[in-house]
Amino acid sequence: MDFQTVNIKTLSINEAFQGKRFKTPLYKKYEEIVLIMLPKIKMPNPPFKLTIEIGFSNKLADIDNPLKPILDILQKKYGINDRDVYELRVKKEIVKKQEEYFKFKIETLW
Repeated sequence: MDFQTVNIKTLSINEAFQGKRFKTPLYKKYEEIVLIMLPKIKMPNPPFKLTIEIGFSNKLADIDNPLKPILDILQKKYGINDRDVYELRVKKEIVKKQEEYFKFKIETLW
């Protein structure tokens, strides 16, 4: 199937929702743990191509729900800026309970 084009400007999160969003205590703890778990890597130069694979134990899980936290944590750890991500590939895998994961690869686009 070819790309289908919808000629309208997309909304930002700030335009789509009202009010301030605050991190929950669960998210703060998750962020702290993930930041420790992430390896030290040599960062390529922007613009970036980012590939993320997420292992879900629930087939009904939406592929996009964990993306914002993952992107924000990667940004915090590696100093990347979302605006420098020009290509994003996301893959969903189904795994057994207690075997959930995410993995990622950051490459220079050109």
